[in-house]
Amino acid sequence: MKRIFVVFLLLVLGLAVYRAFHKAPFGQNRIGDVERPQSVSAFYLKHSPETLHTANSVTAIVVNFRGFDTLGEVTVLFLAATGLASILYRRKEEEEATEKAHLPGRIQLPSSTLVRTGAKILFPLILMLGIYVFVHGHLTPGGGFQGGSIIATGFLLMFITYKRFNVNHNVLIWLESLSGLAFVLTGIYGLISYGSFLQNTGWTGRLNDLISGGLIPLIYIFIGIKVGTELTNVLDTLLHTKPRRHE
Repeated sequence: MKRIFVVFLLLVLGLAVYRAFHKAPFGQNRIGDVERPQSVSAFYLKHSPETLHTANSVTAIVVNFRGFDTLGEVTVLFLAATGLASILYRRKEEEEATEKAHLPGRIQLPSSTLVRTGAKILFPLILMLGIYVFVHGHLTPGGGFQGGSIIATGFLLMFITYKRFNVNHNVLIWLESLSGLAFVLTGIYGLISYGSFLQNTGWTGRLNDLISGGLIPLIYIFIGIKVGTELTNVLDTLLHTKPRRHE
């Protein structure tokens, strides 16, 4: 009986979704009283360089045309990082109480001199690459999520190379909180002033210039810092937590 009810419920839900989207004018743009056929992609490709002066149309979509969706994505990442950290932090406290020692180090074999030297050289270069990616997100492929992930990769290299390489979690938390707050306040300012969340209200400049795109590069800087600090914090917490031994 339960299976029949579930199947019936799914059929009703499917019918409701079909009726809702069946007559939706996808790919059409209404201008005044005249409905002209125009694909959504064509609208974005036209207005990104003309209105926002951003060469990367994906960036314009993510943090301007669909900026509210980006807020949801950042929120999901924050909740995932917070949940993981809260679970592992309790385990870390249990280990410290049991062993009566300092923070447990990352279990690994000693790195060779060649690996340590290479990590020292690559680490600042990886950080520079990550910063470059999210600063130039409005001009080239990339953005805040990609640049922040690259920065976290650099810290991961140092974590697995140097057993005692640690980061200041308080600094990471403050950077994450301030960048997230700045991102939300920028969106609310656009919503209050112009009626649209993350509305691009800044000076747009000239196309293909570094200082262009209005608020879009600034928003991506906030996102890059937030993603980089969150992922670095998660990686450090994971590598410091020893796996449980099954007795």
